[in-house]
Amino acid sequence: MDRRDTIKSLLLGSLAGGVLLTGCRPEGQSGETQATTENSDSDGYGRTPEERERDAELMSETFFTEAEVATLAVLCDIILPADENFGSATDAAVPEFIEFIAKDIPEHQVPLRGGMMWLNHRANRKFGAEFIACTPAPQKQLLDEIAHLNEEAPELQPGVVFFALLRSLVLTGYYTTKMGIESLGYKGNISNIWDGVPADVLAEHGLSYDEEWLAKCDNPARNDVAEWDEEGNLVS
Repeated sequence: MDRRDTIKSLLLGSLAGGVLLTGCRPEGQSGETQATTENSDSDGYGRTPEERERDAELMSETFFTEAEVATLAVLCDIILPADENFGSATDAAVPEFIEFIAKDIPEHQVPLRGGMMWLNHRANRKFGAEFIACTPAPQKQLLDEIAHLNEEAPELQPGVVFFALLRSLVLTGYYTTKMGIESLGYKGNISNIWDGVPADVLAEHGLSYDEEWLAKCDNPARNDVAEWDEEGNLVS
């Protein structure tokens, strides 16, 4: 199982338990096509005028420095790299999403900025360079240390807390984009076909369908739309 398959398993389990960050992407941060952005301004489901105003205000601000954004990009793509079918976290504009979340939910600012400072400090102590300047092997080694809680190394606890938050944000950011949803194979709500209660079950209970009703319900074409009268009776 590769990294992306492992993350998908973790994601689906997290969704069942409600672990992922709750919220939604701001408009203009979808990581998708221009058409997607334009559709977000339609009269359908979207943001209220007050939400749009707040989104615009936050989008006009900058929180992370250029160095921090570059570090975020490296971290995001280590957590969720590209594969032969789908792009990486940065391809889905996840660093931009995290930037927005940091401005929208200020309590994330200190953990995220402080976490990157902690990571750079540890990288400097172990490898003589900041995290982004390290090669992939040392970067992976640093992240492996904080990917899970290690009670025998309390000095790593700040990094563990930081990485847990960052991983949650990366998964939330990626899997709320069109690319991320497609990578899960999620098809949304689609109609299915129900042919009624099986004949043997009906017979066991001494029941049967009304032949006239059954004839109206039987639809070999499967694509015909049923018609109902004003009293709720099936017409065809």
